[in-house]
Order: sequence, then structure tokens, then C-alpha cells
Amino acid sequence: MKLGVHVSISGSIDLSIDRARSLDLNSFQIFTRNPRGWKYSDLKESDIITFKNKVISENISDVICHMPYLPNLSSPKDEVHAMSIKTLSSELDRCNKLGIKYVVTHIGSHLGTGLENGLERVIKACNSALSDVPNETMIILENTAGTKNNVGSKFEELKYIFDNVKDNSRIGFCFDTCHAFAAGYDLSSRKSALNTIQTFDKIIGLKHLKVVHLNDSKGEIGNGLDRHQHIGKGYIGEDGFREILKHRAIKNLPLILETPIDESSGDEENIQKIYSLAI
Repeated sequence: MKLGVHVSISGSIDLSIDRARSLDLNSFQIFTRNPRGWKYSDLKESDIITFKNKVISENISDVICHMPYLPNLSSPKDEVHAMSIKTLSSELDRCNKLGIKYVVTHIGSHLGTGLENGLERVIKACNSALSDVPNETMIILENTAGTKNNVGSKFEELKYIFDNVKDNSRIGFCFDTCHAFAAGYDLSSRKSALNTIQTFDKIIGLKHLKVVHLNDSKGEIGNGLDRHQHIGKGYIGEDGFREILKHRAIKNLPLILETPIDESSGDEENIQKIYSLAI
């Protein structure tokens, strides 16, 4: 199982590997820079070499990059859209240097200008970034929770983006369980989870699924809120995760936990819960 959590790069980007291995994980997710600002420093060549060597020496199977929070690929505001494209392009370049295959990105909000406009802005952003940075690192589009003005909460919307990006060989998908449940896709039983997976396969194709974010939901199905909960303690519950973890097209993918860290549970407890449900 390629199980991981989101870890910090504080101190040095290679220390993220140490933090993942301290939890006995062979996969993990990082921001390659400050996720709450537009500015960033270039990667030092020494840091790139150390990171890549340590990935090999520590037998890390997959490292996933997550885009910073500020970019909005769906934005109708030209300045924000241009800055978002620049950020996406820079992450594709940074990750290629680090040997990271996947850049997971939130798709964003059309800010009331309509779904069609939002979709076209995402397509433009992907086309621009992929053209600007011609390497093998992929853009991984993450399904959204269905919050007002969200783009990408429905599988049909994700498929539309995929079909209209010029080089969609470098487009893949991240399935976030909490987001899907919040957007109305039932995962609360083995049967409903299987139905949702089959729906994804029919509309998009499981061969294009590259990463899974494992998060329970604090809200009920279709609530439209991105509120992550500990595995098995939310409205999705244990049975749905059992089905997801046993599915042949999912169980060997990078599985990244983005669950809370609070007084009741942390990463260790959620990791052990996933292992117990995967048996």
C-alpha cells in the first residue's frame, strides 16, 4: 500500500522524507513552498540533489505535490488568473527538478460568472501551463466539494476539462473522498461506494485516476462543505472506506490522508485505521 500523509518541508525540503519515514510511510504529500503566499524562493541545486537521493535511499514510492492555496484556475479576474497560471507553471518545473510526477491542484471558483466560464478558464490555465513547461510532470485535478460557485464537483465537469485540454496526456485526477461525499456522491456503504467508483469509471475512466485523498466528512452527504474528519468518525464511515481500499484500481495508487490533527486523533491513529480497514 502506498499510504501517506501531508507533511511539512520546514527547515529543508528533504526533511519531509524524514517526517514521512518517522510514521513508517512510503508515500507523502508536500507543498514545495509557502502555500499561503504568491512569492517563493528558487530551489537550491544542493537541496534538489539531497531530496532525490533521499527518496531513493529511504525507498519512497511516491511523492505528491499540492499546489498552494491562493491560485484560482477558474478565476474570471485576469490578474489572479495570470498569477495562478504562473504558479502552476512554476510547480510543474519545480516538481520535475525534484523528480515528483504529480502536481495536485484545486480547480477553484468561477466567482458567480457561471460554470461554463469557469470551465473555460481552467482549460486555458492548463493549456498555458503545459505549453510553458514541456516536461513529464502531470497536472492532477482534484474534485471539489460542491461549495457555491465551485468548478469540478461533478465528474462530468472534470471530464469536460480533460476532453478540452490540448495535451491531456499530462492531465490526471485526484479523488478526494470528503469532497465527493459533500458534492453528493454516496460513499457511506460498500454498495454505494462501489457505485460511485463505477460512475467515475464510466464518466472519466479509472485509468486517469492517479491519487486518492482519504478523508471522512464532518458533514452529511451533499452538504457542499469541505470539512475533513478522522477516518471512520464521520458520515462516510468505515464500510465505505473498506470498499475503496479493496478496489483493484485504487488500492495500489498513492493514498494520502488529509485528516485533522486534534485532541481526539492524529496521523498515527488515522494511519492505523486505514491499515485495519484494508485487511
